Parts: sequence; structure tokens; C-alpha cells
Amino acid sequence: MTAGMKKLALIPVLAAVVYGGYRVRSHQPAHTTVEVSDRVWIDHLPRNDRDTINVFALLTQQPVGVFQATSAWKGGFEAFRYEKQGNEIRAVFPQSGDREKITVTECPCDQRGMDYCLEVSGSSRGVKKYYSRKEWIIESRDQLAGTLSKIETP
Repeated sequence: MTAGMKKLALIPVLAAVVYGGYRVRSHQPAHTTVEVSDRVWIDHLPRNDRDTINVFALLTQQPVGVFQATSAWKGGFEAFRYEKQGNEIRAVFPQSGDREKITVTECPCDQRGMDYCLEVSGSSRGVKKYYSRKEWIIESRDQLAGTLSKIETP
């Protein structure tokens, strides 16, 4: 398995751990600005272990992103390579060869118990609105699972 494939293999872990719950217990300092990259974004908090949530994430270390729909029991994802300039993401989906120009707009908000809102346009994948919390930071690829494991189900 190549180094790139090993890194992509972490993406399914993203769903399983994110679905593990939604209450983050973290002692990380609060951030005053929001960055779409290196953060876990979901469309809603899971209501039970069969509730499908949508996940969006961009990792800057590689750079690889993912759109994912998952519950604790079933899920699917599509990863992509990307280049980001400002709020524009030029994504290439290696499995299909598709290319998309995605626009993201993030801002602080107080909706659905979340700290940040993200609007996504220009993509045929995922949903149009995602949410995140201050603590849902992906500090590095190696810390991805650790950060996500802080999320638990109700």
C-alpha cells in the first residue's frame, strides 16, 4: 500500500469516529477565527446509531478532502484531491475523474448547538450546509482519529 493510499485509508475512520457521538470534551483553547480546512464539519448531530449524517473535511497536510454519508452501521465516502485559493476549492475526484469548482463560505454562528456554519456550493456531492464546533479541529493527519474520538453519542 502506498503512502497516499495509507492516508486515504484514514477517511473511513473519520465517519466511524465522528458518528461515535457529538459531545466534544476538549481542553483546547477556543479559536476566534474559523477556517474550513483541518476541521470536521457535519450537517446535523446524530439522533441515534442508525441516523445518517453528512461529513465534510479538508486536510491541508496532504491535501485531500472527503464528502461522506454515514451512520454507526453503514456509510459511503468519496475522497478528492484539491487546490484551495481563498474560498474556492478546485477538486478532482480520482475514482470518477470528475472535476468541480466548489465555493465555501464559513462563519461563526450559534445554530443547532454549533459554533461555526459552512455553506458549500458548486458541488454535486454532500449537502449545502454544514456545522462545526470549536474543538473539532484536525491538527494533523496523525491526530485525526484522536480529535474525532472526543465525539460521543447522546
